[in-house]
Amino acid sequence: MSTVLTDAEYHRLSQEVLARIEAAADRLLQQDVVDIDTSRTGGLLELSFPNGSKIVVNTQPPLQEIWLAARGGGFHYRCVDGRWLDTRDGSEFFEALALQASAQAGKPVAF
Repeated sequence: MSTVLTDAEYHRLSQEVLARIEAAADRLLQQDVVDIDTSRTGGLLELSFPNGSKIVVNTQPPLQEIWLAARGGGFHYRCVDGRWLDTRDGSEFFEALALQASAQAGKPVAF
């Protein structure tokens, strides 16, 4: 069951997720692991990989969800006890993001 958040809590937590992804992409570039370009507009973050593929992470305030769209599919996450879990299988957001990004980067990527 998802945690009931106020709008302000959801906004803060979802923005923290996007900021963490951006910081990790910067770290991956600095460590010369992979050059993932990030582009953020409001609650939408686009990750562009050297092979031209993309991953989109999008906040969904009315549903209090974060959506992940990648070559491997589309996924929806809700906050449960401070963790963002898939609404279908309960997998954790950052683990799924790392899996999808690694597949698209062609090398291990961690967030």
